[in-house]
Amino acid sequence: MTCFSLFFRRKRASLPPHSVDINEDVSGIQNTNMYSYKELRMATENFSLANKIGQGGFGSVYKGRLKDGTLAAIKVLSANSRQGVREFLTEINVIADIKHENLVELYGCCVEDNHRILVYGYLENNSLAQTLLGRGHSSIQFNWHTRRDICIGIAKGLAFLHEEVQPHVVHRDIKASNILLDKDLTPIISDFGLAKLFPANETHISTRVAGTEGYLAPEYAIRGQLTRKADIYSFGVLLLEIVSGRCNTNKRLLFEEQYLLEMAWERHERGKLVELVDASLNGDYDVEEAHRYLKIALLCTQDLPKLRPSMSTVVEMLIGEIDVDKEKISKPGLLSELLGLKGDKGDMKNKSSAVSGDSSKLDHSSSSSGNITSYATMTFNSIYDRSN
Repeated sequence: MTCFSLFFRRKRASLPPHSVDINEDVSGIQNTNMYSYKELRMATENFSLANKIGQGGFGSVYKGRLKDGTLAAIKVLSANSRQGVREFLTEINVIADIKHENLVELYGCCVEDNHRILVYGYLENNSLAQTLLGRGHSSIQFNWHTRRDICIGIAKGLAFLHEEVQPHVVHRDIKASNILLDKDLTPIISDFGLAKLFPANETHISTRVAGTEGYLAPEYAIRGQLTRKADIYSFGVLLLEIVSGRCNTNKRLLFEEQYLLEMAWERHERGKLVELVDASLNGDYDVEEAHRYLKIALLCTQDLPKLRPSMSTVVEMLIGEIDVDKEKISKPGLLSELLGLKGDKGDMKNKSSAVSGDSSKLDHSSSSSGNITSYATMTFNSIYDRSN
């Protein structure tokens, strides 16, 4: 019997039932370092506010320095979060044994008394939501070459999860705040709390709807029908955001400019798709390549899931190995239309909170409207890292 198993036998009698369950599950996980609560408290200077770099529905994230000098992102689960306990276990089960340059690295965890903590590699340059889309919170210059590499890196990470890992992994919450950037601006997919393992022989999984409005594929948001194509839809929305430099939804803009995906389709039909490219690039970008990336985004967000390309195909399209101009693009799945919310401007304003809400608000709160439920998720760097 390992010391770890012995520890949990001794603790079993004094812990509530759900704590026993989580302890037994964690004790069976291999290849995961176990940290003491004391060690992590010291690493974060007693979880000081100055070291706090993220806040989510299930707890907080702190920057810390481990005993060996390694910087880490230390994700502390709220003691009262039953939903978070499931996500805690999911994150460990999904990523404890997989390694990829575009996936977050799990260093280990802490399960001590009622403390549930995950320890990850620290990423210096925050998330895409805070840097590229946050404006004003970052001095990083996102030139076209950098954006291109970020798009390709995210696609490679997703292709690895969808097609190389066994069983396949569907992330379920691909969005700008879950894409972190390291010191070289390499994109890292994070936050696997909502991920689902997907057996190779399954065509789809019926499950509760979880994720972030604005990135949800319509068939998943409405029917709870989950496939890898739901991640691909989310990636398409994210691709639009990276190229355009704006969030998928912005209620402060004119009515006809509030929803990025709708704007992209309208521009595509008029042959003006390249107008969506971020004006801050000042024309310093490869027009043909940017146009191709916007077309790929529309291919990924097509209404019928079977028409969306696989992630490995998306990678080939992004690097130019597949001619996108030969691909027929059908209308994207627009949730507002499917839910009957696409009406006159006054009616739309009254109902606007039901679909594609402002992601800056949805990251930290649960919302339910109609057939859509968006569950809160943890974001490593949802608060600007004041140490940078």
